[in-house]
Amino acid sequence: MPRTHARGTARDRLLDAAEELFVERGIAATGVDAVLGRAEVSPATLYAHFPGKDHLVAGYLERRHERWRATWDAALERCGDDPDARVLAIFDALDDFPTATSTRGCAFLAAAVEVTEPEHPAYRWLAADTHLLVERLRNLAAESGAADPDALAAEILGLYDAALASRTRRVVAGDDGPAALPCRALAAAAVARHRAG
Repeated sequence: MPRTHARGTARDRLLDAAEELFVERGIAATGVDAVLGRAEVSPATLYAHFPGKDHLVAGYLERRHERWRATWDAALERCGDDPDARVLAIFDALDDFPTATSTRGCAFLAAAVEVTEPEHPAYRWLAADTHLLVERLRNLAAESGAADPDALAAEILGLYDAALASRTRRVVAGDDGPAALPCRALAAAAVARHRAG
């Protein structure tokens, strides 16, 4: 059921509506009129904030990227100086991250299927998400004492992607439990194995 966007700026209402619809239907299947209707704003209001739909998609992904980074930062902060906990914090962040119940999985992976041209204004946020995951995981893997930080980071990233897929399966099954827990346990074993190796 659509939310009522009674509060927030017009820009926030547009981004909220776009996010809800892109998650529900996909980017290509969501027309500008649907976003305008859900946000309860005029076309002039949309174009005052975004030059067009492509920039609205970019704004949606930018905001989601910043929320994800902040959620992961908070999970890292809770770990203190424990290097093992820090490399596993991505799974805690995944379970903390507010997300709609959707069968589309990761917003960035879903968007990457539809936004394929590097010239698209949203493409930079797809690249930013990948860069954040790869670089931060590599740094955290190095801090954990892994003999090969790149290999551990790649393994953690694969388990993160598996946790995202697990979340989608849980939505389909009607299970709202923590999606990342089994993958976190596998990642903890990987951290120990990479340090021992």
